[in-house]
Amino acid sequence: MKIRTLPIILIFLLTACGEPVARNTGAYLLLDTSGTYSQELDKAEHIINYTLTRLGPSDSFAVARIDTGSFSEKDIVAKVTFDDRPSTANRQKRRFSEQIAAFTRSVKSSPYTDITGGILQAIEYLNEKETGRKVIFIFSDMKEDLMEGYIRDIPLELDGFEVVALNVTKLRTDNVDPRQYLDRLEGWKTVVEASGGNWRVINDLDRLEKLLEPRAGTLTASENTEKPVPITMLHLT
Repeated sequence: MKIRTLPIILIFLLTACGEPVARNTGAYLLLDTSGTYSQELDKAEHIINYTLTRLGPSDSFAVARIDTGSFSEKDIVAKVTFDDRPSTANRQKRRFSEQIAAFTRSVKSSPYTDITGGILQAIEYLNEKETGRKVIFIFSDMKEDLMEGYIRDIPLELDGFEVVALNVTKLRTDNVDPRQYLDRLEGWKTVVEASGGNWRVINDLDRLEKLLEPRAGTLTASENTEKPVPITMLHLT
């Protein structure tokens, strides 16, 4: 009996000694700066500050603009991986908030909207961080408008990614024909899910707790030893 159980014990020990499963979160938020949508950036700033309060030690966060050609690190406005020390992490969060505030005050509207390029950059960034959870937020009306010559018919590798569209405002043409709005959302849903990702839409910005809903096997800020920074502390004067 003891001889038979020995291989089982060995297998258990070998499995237990394997690579630990990453339980941290990586979030990448894309900001649409095209046309009149750039006027919505005050709402985006509030979302970013809230997200900062929900992220904890070892989590990573980056914010990038969507413009004419978004597949570029140059479009990253701010990025950070939070320290394990609470005091250092809190300073990182304040600095991040300052960078976003400075950007929203000075940003210039973009004539084109390369959403796909922004998603590709987000995938690359989060894969490099090797976080256990990967979330791409897209703050946009989800209307892609590419400059002539830009090629974005590229497969998206979104297996294990969550893609969350935020504040998807309706265009004037959507008011005339609501099918355009519905088709736009359904089109992106199809692209994301066909690429292995999970798709969500959050338009009610009074329910921001849904941004990073707890997921099985993932630590949330409340489960970390560090307490999240109150949102009021991030609204700097």
